[in-house]
Amino acid sequence: MVDLPENADRGVPEKPAPEVASMYGLTPKVEAAIRDCFASQQWRRLRMLMDPLHPADKADLLERISIDEIQILVSQYGNEFDPEILPYLDEDVREDVVEMLEPDVLAASLPELDSDDVVTIAEELEPEELDDALAALPARDRVLVEQSLSYPEDSAGRLMQREMVVVPPFWTVGQTIDYLRSTELDNDDFYLIMVTDTAGHPVGEVRLNKLLCAQRPRRISEIMDTDIRSLPVTMDQEEVALLFRRYGMVTTGVVDNEGRLAGIITLDDIIDVIDEEAEEDLMALAGVSDASIRTSVLETLRGRTPWLFVNLLTAIAASIVIGFFENTIEKIVALAVLMPIVASMGGNAGTQTITVAVRAIAMREFSPKLAVTFGLRELYVGVINGVLFAGVTALLSYIWFGQADIALLLAVAMFINLIVAALFGTLIPLLLVKSGVDPAVASSVFITTITDVIGFLVFLGLAALYLL
Repeated sequence: MVDLPENADRGVPEKPAPEVASMYGLTPKVEAAIRDCFASQQWRRLRMLMDPLHPADKADLLERISIDEIQILVSQYGNEFDPEILPYLDEDVREDVVEMLEPDVLAASLPELDSDDVVTIAEELEPEELDDALAALPARDRVLVEQSLSYPEDSAGRLMQREMVVVPPFWTVGQTIDYLRSTELDNDDFYLIMVTDTAGHPVGEVRLNKLLCAQRPRRISEIMDTDIRSLPVTMDQEEVALLFRRYGMVTTGVVDNEGRLAGIITLDDIIDVIDEEAEEDLMALAGVSDASIRTSVLETLRGRTPWLFVNLLTAIAASIVIGFFENTIEKIVALAVLMPIVASMGGNAGTQTITVAVRAIAMREFSPKLAVTFGLRELYVGVINGVLFAGVTALLSYIWFGQADIALLLAVAMFINLIVAALFGTLIPLLLVKSGVDPAVASSVFITTITDVIGFLVFLGLAALYLL
């Protein structure tokens, strides 16, 4: 028999014990306890520790443990596996988990998820798995998911969810509130009520706070906001994220090719898009394509080797320039010691400029006027840095080798290369965008090649002209 708390008969909720409160969420203490359960094979205690966690915390744990431990965890839960975990998982881990789940478990899980999460999972399935998963959905949900999958990848149509509240403009506030209370919406999160005409075209929207503050007899058409920004289903998700950021949106409607309301996009999905796009740009700048700590050796090689090959070609180009001055380097050994400094400083300065330019392009902040302003600013910065580091490197060179003429040539080469880095760091991303090439992918390769070649050419060329 279980003893009830003393205040249970009065309907007062029992306060959680301090130990339980401190264990809420995936704290280091909880994670350590879960790892101990894996080591000691205490599966019942593992379930006790896992069950109170939020699906996001469970997903976080799955991303931290090994593939074998994930397999154990999935098998321990069996038919009771929480489907809400799947949307929070990293794509690579989610693929592994989906493969581990029994087909009937996965099929039973999908109807419990929001439609946008079902689409996210469905687009990663193999054709046979997708057919089985869709077959398990109710007929209406199956049609909606198939329709979403027909839209372009990374589009608003793939991103939107179909769960939404839609009312006609002639309803009263009272009718709308009664409708909300009479339908099964208690498990759905919504902040906006869409208003459509008889053909399904959006004509306005009403936020919940405005609805609840209005008098019951008032018409929805009187309180709705008609200045709405409905997005087309084909709009790229990066453009959608930009609009959400620019206008401070929380949620907005999505319309199909005929202008009918097809779904809504909410802020939580946009946060995922922003993270995904930022990660893609970061990976592209580093030349590692799409990779994670769980990517296989073959996939990692496939993503990195082409870029290393491109870098090899650019390094050969720089080496050819050095080869032109082989005799000069043989006679003045100090040049071989100092010339990497010029190239390295130019490459780093160019990368700094390119990083700012690529971000501005991604945020749609560049206009012709701003591009000129940005270019002039970077040129001024290049001149100032050129003077500063020309003096520093000349002084270090003179202290090192005691030759004023070499120090002077190093200063001139440093000054010129930093200005070149500023100019091309601005021009390269803009020219790549005009050519239809992603500047995040190719900019670093071009700037490194240009600053290496110019740096070596100026430094060694001046040495050949004035020192020999």
